[in-house]
Order: sequence, then C-alpha cells, then structure tokens
Amino acid sequence: MEYTRMLADTCANVSIAKLPPKVIHKAKLCVLDFIANIYGSSMLDPLRSIAGYIHSLGKPERATALGWGFSTGVQDAAFLNGIAAEAIEAQDGLRFGGNHPGVAVIPATLAVAEDIGLGGKDVIEGIIAGYEAANRVAQAMHPGHTLSGFLPTGTCGTFGAAAAVSKLKGMGTEGMLNTLGIAGYILPISMAEQLMGGYTVKIVQGGQAAKVGITASDLAALGITGEPYVLEGSSLNGGFTQITTKMETKLDKIHEELGKQFSIMDVYFKPYTACRHTHGAIQAILEILDNKSFEIEEIEKIDVFTYGIALIAVGKGIREKDTFVSAQFSIPYCVSACLLDGELGPRQLHKNRITDPSILDLSKKVKVSMDEELNSMYPDFTATRVEIHLKGGRKLERQVDTPKGDPRDPMDEKDISDKVVSFSGSRDRRKVADVINMVMDLENIGNIRDLIEII
Repeated sequence: MEYTRMLADTCANVSIAKLPPKVIHKAKLCVLDFIANIYGSSMLDPLRSIAGYIHSLGKPERATALGWGFSTGVQDAAFLNGIAAEAIEAQDGLRFGGNHPGVAVIPATLAVAEDIGLGGKDVIEGIIAGYEAANRVAQAMHPGHTLSGFLPTGTCGTFGAAAAVSKLKGMGTEGMLNTLGIAGYILPISMAEQLMGGYTVKIVQGGQAAKVGITASDLAALGITGEPYVLEGSSLNGGFTQITTKMETKLDKIHEELGKQFSIMDVYFKPYTACRHTHGAIQAILEILDNKSFEIEEIEKIDVFTYGIALIAVGKGIREKDTFVSAQFSIPYCVSACLLDGELGPRQLHKNRITDPSILDLSKKVKVSMDEELNSMYPDFTATRVEIHLKGGRKLERQVDTPKGDPRDPMDEKDISDKVVSFSGSRDRRKVADVINMVMDLENIGNIRDLIEII
C-alpha cells in the first residue's frame, strides 16, 4: 500500500473551507500554547546563548526570532523558535506517538509564512497538514521508535515541518510527496540517549526538525527528488519505518480515517514544565496540597507508582550537578519542587532552584516504582499513584489516571491564555492580551506579520 502517497495527498489538500470548526479552534490553541512556551523559555541561559549565536550570524532579516528583538534567515528563525518552544518542556504532544509536533511544525510554518507574507488561513492549513504528517508517522511507530533509541519529535517532526511548508507553498500532491521523500533522507537522528543523559542539546530537536523540514521543501522546489515510498520502503527494506525501529510497526495508523479524523484533536497540552510522564505525579501532589494537613518536616518517604515507560523515562533522581533537562525528566525532582513551591513552572528550571539543598534532600525521600495494574492501563491511561508517608504512621494518597491537558480533561482557551500570561514574565500585559486575541482570531489575519511583530 502506498502509505506515503496517501499521506501526501491528504496534507496537500487540507483546506480551511472544509475543516470542522473544532479542528480550526484546536490549531489556534496550539499556536497560543507555542507562544506561551516561547515566552517561558527566555529565562534559560542556554536559550540566551543560542539566541546570541543566531544573531551573530548576521543572516538576511527574513523571519523573526520570536521574543528576541531581531530577525534572521528563515531556517535560522525556525531553528531558534523551535528550540525556544521545546526548552521548558511544556510543549504540546501526542500520547499515542510519544512526539511533540508543535515545536517542529509551528516554527517552520510561521517563519515561511512570514517570509512569503501569507495570512492566518494559510497558517492554519499548514499547521494541520504538518500535524497530520508528524503525528501519523509517529503513531505508526510508537513505542518501538523511541525504544529503539530515537526521539520522534526530531525524526517524525521533520516530516511534519516539511509537509507544513510544502502546503504553504502550494506544491500539490507530487510536490508534497517529493518533499516527504527528501525529508526522510536528511532528517536528524535525534538520539534518545541525549535526553536520558540530561544533556542540554536535547532542546534543539524541535528546532532542528523545523529547519530541516524547510530545507526538504526548498530542495523539492528545486527539482531534487526523493523516494515516493519513504515511509513504507520497498523490498530493499530501507524505508523510514523499516530502519528506525526494532519492533513491529502499525502502518495502518498512517491512513486510518485519513482526511476524516485529524490527529491534532488527539494532541494534549501541558500545564507543567516537565515531561508528560511526570504529570500524573505532579498533579497528585498538587491535589494533596490543596488540602494540606502536614508539614514538610513530617514526611518520612514518598512512594510514586507508575507505568513502565514512565519509570524508564522519568524515574531517576536528581543530583546537584544535573541540568534543567535532568530535572524535567525526574519524578523525584518534580514531586519535591511541587511540595516546596506549590507549582512547577519556568521558575523551577532555574539553576539555583535545581541545586537548592532543600529540594535535593527531599528528592532523596522519593522512590519511583512500576505498578503492574497501572502499567496495564498504558497507553489508554497514563496513570500515577502517589503515597506520602508521614511520621506517626499517617499516609496521604492520590491517584491520577488522566492528567490535566489530555483531550479527555482538556486545557481550554482560558487555561492556555492563563499559561501565556503566567509564562510571559515582565512583558507588557496589554501586548500579551493583544497577542492572545489575535491568535484566537487567526483565520481573519490577512498577513501573519501583523501577529508576529507583537509577539
């Protein structure tokens, strides 16, 4: 079956006139959430360094480095904006694909749309096409792709960015097909070990996917060719889904309800600046704190029970020398920070907070274990149970089956607008309100530059 062609044809023919209103609305929420993460990441030192590096390149001013006060080349703007959206780990995601489409698709879409001078309707079409490509490929390979050592945000995200840009340029089915073929050849490896080791290069995965996706589309426009069966491969067994997983793939996920059901509707949002696998524990702790009847000094130990992939990804502890990436992927750190601060946002990613002895000491009391019953619920539910054991034998317990932000317990327009305001720091509140209002009226913006210039 020609899975790549079917996906290319659907992505090339996305039309806002035929999209359900709820799909259009969800795309706007994705843009709004993207902006919140751009704002929230600006306090991170690695982001400042990367922004300074991009600025020093002195590229032609064709696209905006959002929130940094300068413009640069289209690919470099997409690269930086994707990194900024990824860095605080509060980006959107697809539970069934283990990927984060927005940090690859949206920066590529906005940079190219700004350069060409396209409007909000074009941006919405590009985003929805990009999410289809990124999500359906990731879903066809989940969880085998990740367990084989890859991060699908970088790999599958490149297909999404490429599809979005191809759609913006009106390249049609054949152009889209060629773009995807090229994307599959030049996409990043995105090694999962970089994340598991807590190395800060992890934050570039979305930006790199955005940049490479633009390159793929540019090359296709020049007549460079790529295999039209890049996803499924041929008898040579060299297709993307054949060489990047050690486990069985589910290629039917690529065409299942294609053009009828849009994967963007399955995307979740994050209220906290940490890996989604930590959110059940974070929410449980914060719900316990809502009825706080204990002092931190009373805590003897904290048991966190979760599912297998969460144990692998976020079960490890935190050390003084570890990075903010390590903190984002540590249930012990997230639980301890929430107990002491009552929140998990950008502030908890500051180096001085991560190295605070009070958090480090408390985190040593946290033990993370896999629970067979909770594990059997995955991936339908990402359930986590927290038990706080206090002096005197008292125990406080809370289980969260579906963390906030999941489509079954969604973050709505108000929730994400509040996130934008919360993450905006010292930015002018009136301008932030204008950004929110413009995004929620995105389809009526004649030129996307009008929005970008106030972000």
